[in-house]
Amino acid sequence: MKLYVTPLSPYARFARIVALEKQLEGRVEVIAAQTRVAGSPYYSINPSGRVPYLLRDDGVGMEGSSLICAYLDHLDGEPAFAPPAGDEAWELRRLEALARSLLDGLTVWGRELRHRPEQERSPRIIEHERQRSLRLADLWEREILNPQMRGRLNMAQIALACGMQYGSHVLGLQWRPDHPNLADWLDEIARRPSLAATAPPPAGP
Repeated sequence: MKLYVTPLSPYARFARIVALEKQLEGRVEVIAAQTRVAGSPYYSINPSGRVPYLLRDDGVGMEGSSLICAYLDHLDGEPAFAPPAGDEAWELRRLEALARSLLDGLTVWGRELRHRPEQERSPRIIEHERQRSLRLADLWEREILNPQMRGRLNMAQIALACGMQYGSHVLGLQWRPDHPNLADWLDEIARRPSLAATAPPPAGP
């Protein structure tokens, strides 16, 4: 199988982490896709141009981080990231949705900074997303004490770690001084081999 990604995409990082956690390195080839470029050869593989994109062994393509992660997780018939049954499942899904909300806003900010010429960027959008990120960091300073964020690795943890590292490493978001619980949690989970191997490079000066 071929997994198409871009190095800084946090959504593609979800799939890369799950592939490593499930020890699928021998079955999944990770390929850097060229996106946001007119005439990119990648568009003949995935016309939407989005990542992640998984091209299965049977030639069928799959798009979307949730779908791809679930597919990779179920390949061996022993899913490790599927939500449990009952109320615990709803709580886990609530936390994952909250983490994805943070990440969605950060990627809007990222598109302004990384894909628009400086004269076309919207300071209003950037500041809106920066403020929203800080409000959600305030919320996560409490939510990070939830047992679901402390136990076995799950998709809520992956989504939050990818979001916080994207914010600080790619966008330079300054959130650590006022959020010690969240910072300690991120430092700990970031040492996990699958996250360390896929971490984005730190933001430049």
